[in-house]
Amino acid sequence: MNLRRLSGRLASLASAALLAACALPGLPPPADAPVGDDVLAHPSRAGGKLRAMPWRPLDVKTECRFRDEAGYTTRITLDVVQSKVRAFSADVDIPRRGSCRFHGPFRQTREKPSIQLRAPDGCTVSIWEQGRAVTVGFANCAARCTPGAFDYLWPIIVDRTNGQCH
Repeated sequence: MNLRRLSGRLASLASAALLAACALPGLPPPADAPVGDDVLAHPSRAGGKLRAMPWRPLDVKTECRFRDEAGYTTRITLDVVQSKVRAFSADVDIPRRGSCRFHGPFRQTREKPSIQLRAPDGCTVSIWEQGRAVTVGFANCAARCTPGAFDYLWPIIVDRTNGQCH
């Protein structure tokens, strides 16, 4: 497995661990901690002015293929204009585990804050932007994979600047 793919996977796992930690019950906030409208009225109490991240439509187009040293192979066709999916299909071959095929029918069920495609079999494909990268993730899609392969399926990362995938 190449170093770039491994570091990307480790970053994904670290992010998931951080999110899981946030979901755990913690200690109650101190009695003097600002809450609700007080934080908005006095931004200095919250450590600075808080602003929502602006949403912008997603545009990405690629037809790429990636293969790492271990033989994990990804092929994806993705065409999104103004957060509307014009084309999507993907094939992933996972060494010694099997393969997954994502070819229609998919219906777009959401445009923002991230794109979501849903198939009649329950398979959900989520597409979101992370800086220069666009991530394509899969949920409830085991039926589109050979038995056991879905457990080893990683999200597909597309670099918007050059259309490369990994």
